[in-house]
Amino acid sequence: MEEKSAPANRRSSGIDSLGKTEPVPLGAVEASAEDRTLTGMTEFDRVLGGGIVPGSVVLVGGDPGIGKSTLLLQTFSGLSRKLGRLLYVSGEESPRQIKMRADRLSVNPENIVLLPETSLEGILDAAAKLSPEAMVVDSIQTVFTQEMLSAPGSVGQVRECAAKLMLFAKRSGIPVFIVGHVTKEGTIAGPRVLEHIVDTVLYFEGDRGHSYRILRTIKNRFGSTNEIGVFEMSDSGLREVDNPSELFLSERPRNVSGSTVVASLEGTRPLMVEMQALVSQTNFGMPRRTSIGVDFNRVNLLIAVLEKRAGLHLGGMDVFVNVVGGLKILEPAVDLGIIATIASSARERSIDPKTFVFGEVGLSGEIRAVAQAEARLREAAKIGFKKAIIPAGNADKIKEGQGLEIIGVRDVEACIKAFFD
Repeated sequence: MEEKSAPANRRSSGIDSLGKTEPVPLGAVEASAEDRTLTGMTEFDRVLGGGIVPGSVVLVGGDPGIGKSTLLLQTFSGLSRKLGRLLYVSGEESPRQIKMRADRLSVNPENIVLLPETSLEGILDAAAKLSPEAMVVDSIQTVFTQEMLSAPGSVGQVRECAAKLMLFAKRSGIPVFIVGHVTKEGTIAGPRVLEHIVDTVLYFEGDRGHSYRILRTIKNRFGSTNEIGVFEMSDSGLREVDNPSELFLSERPRNVSGSTVVASLEGTRPLMVEMQALVSQTNFGMPRRTSIGVDFNRVNLLIAVLEKRAGLHLGGMDVFVNVVGGLKILEPAVDLGIIATIASSARERSIDPKTFVFGEVGLSGEIRAVAQAEARLREAAKIGFKKAIIPAGNADKIKEGQGLEIIGVRDVEACIKAFFD
């Protein structure tokens, strides 16, 4: 019997076929600006860093049914007029289903080619023959490569398919958009390495009970991170929100305790959002603490600061904190808003509706300065606010007050006096 060697287990990352490369001094590398293409959707271009870069791979993640396919179909509608032929690969829906959605969204059908396919090899062959200007793969969890025996959506399949799509995009210069579902824990279904493979990671967020949708940049090799785009879901698809601050404050109650407006910063965009709190006597031995839209542990920490440094007795009180509009805010500049909102509800004293706050709070009760203070003030003045209570460290450096009455505070006690005395 003739002895034969087993074939080598070739990894599908495509590294072997790239050829040998030589080290290059950094000074000898020619730097050039990326040739970006605008999509026609201002909010989408914002989170991408100014448009689509040729050969880039963009991962769009989100809960099932949140609107990822709608977003990309509307984006392709505008791109098709500028670039030409585009390829939309669907592993979940039939062409008839996509056509029905396109008609509802008034999508321009010209130059958009549909491919119902789940085999990666079939997708790459079709893309090589068609040579589209851009491509969408919806979704990565349904795609499989024949080089692996595992089921579609498994860790190995997702990793290998993403690596091959990345290699295809870099070689051809065709930008590729990959749709990925999110698990219950809020991460992209599949391995975390998928986020390391791609160039840009976008999360499409939103509360099913609200019409607002937030497109958030988590990673971007061609622009800044933590940028957001704001959309409103309607019967005819996603509508861009040019002034999200005004939208989030449109239904704000007036002269009611437990309501404060906070100037937050998402990437480079300042947002005015309403923070609400409800403080009530507990009926149980253990008081309840609940927060929606802000970090739960941060709220507990600020409650302890209020008790220790401001003399508020909240040990026997239930405290509920909510960010209106379904937003999730992580930056520490909203600390002062949480403090003011809880104090307002606990004292049954309303805060002037033309007043807003921002600032970070330390454990000793000090109010710390935050970044981009002037940008926050400009946004507030633009929509009609008159008074700002901010950290003294920021107030001392403000050159232009934008016509606002600015009060700088150094600790929590001074902040509460500024509100209620």
